[in-house]
Amino acid sequence: MTLRLESSGERLDAALARLVPELSRSQAQRLLAQGLVTANGKPLKKNEKSTAGMVLELTLPEAQETDLPAQEIPLDIRYEDSDVIVINKPKGLVVHPAPGHPDGTLVNALLYHCAGTLSGVGGALRPGIVHGDSLSGIGGEKRPGIVHRIDKDTSGLLIAAKNDAAHAHLSAQLKDHTLARTYECIVCGNLKEDSGTIDAPIGRHPTDRKKMAVTEKNSRNAVTHWEVIARYRGYTHLRCRLETGRTHQIRVHLAWRSHPIVGDMIYGHKKPELGLNSQCLHAAALDFIHPRTGKPVHVECELPDYFTQALSKLEPL
Repeated sequence: MTLRLESSGERLDAALARLVPELSRSQAQRLLAQGLVTANGKPLKKNEKSTAGMVLELTLPEAQETDLPAQEIPLDIRYEDSDVIVINKPKGLVVHPAPGHPDGTLVNALLYHCAGTLSGVGGALRPGIVHGDSLSGIGGEKRPGIVHRIDKDTSGLLIAAKNDAAHAHLSAQLKDHTLARTYECIVCGNLKEDSGTIDAPIGRHPTDRKKMAVTEKNSRNAVTHWEVIARYRGYTHLRCRLETGRTHQIRVHLAWRSHPIVGDMIYGHKKPELGLNSQCLHAAALDFIHPRTGKPVHVECELPDYFTQALSKLEPL
């Protein structure tokens, strides 16, 4: 792939992520580290700066066949066609294989359900599955088809791509915010305003590397819009819309505002609340532009039982 840079002074990893929609900045950094981005035959480094008119040659690794098992795991499908599938993920289901969770994940279930229809752009950074299956392989060997993630103990809607063109299109929508993700949650305390925006950068926690935090150091911008749905004694039911999609973003932002999500024992109170020992957070709606038709698609799902049961224990104001 040949890319021509039009401006000077931009870091090359940032330029690659901007010019190639399916690449995140971390993926672009990995390509550069592997020597797969060159100019005049010379491998480039991630922190090198662009110059106007600079021509980059980008080499994407070949797709590799995944050895992930396809497993018959029930799926709550809320939308599906030949390009995309939207799943209502239950709390507790891991999205993709990782250390400690080698199988039994949403990806394993999708490989079974979409047999013969998940695609394979070989991951620029994580090799994808071979052509012939039906989830996009852009996300890589461990997460074929996955366009975005939600935490294990967050429930709700997640979209996966069935081919590489759809994956690239949806990834571009994540970057330009035309793929909208709306969540509902119960937080501790009562917010004074009826709506607002939290604009605070998120990066790794300075002392606990398993957590994220609002920090200026080695962070990325993060923006969460919120509005009050209902107020209760000691708690508030919120709707949140992600403008960016950083790891644990809603959880970190609300805890930083001193209104942690009920049940979130990592960022909030260290004991169960309202019968919950994990975050009361549900991805309730998705809006995106269909990658083939160009038409807007809206998908929503009802609140799960754990959420409505928690609400039933609250006293309205």
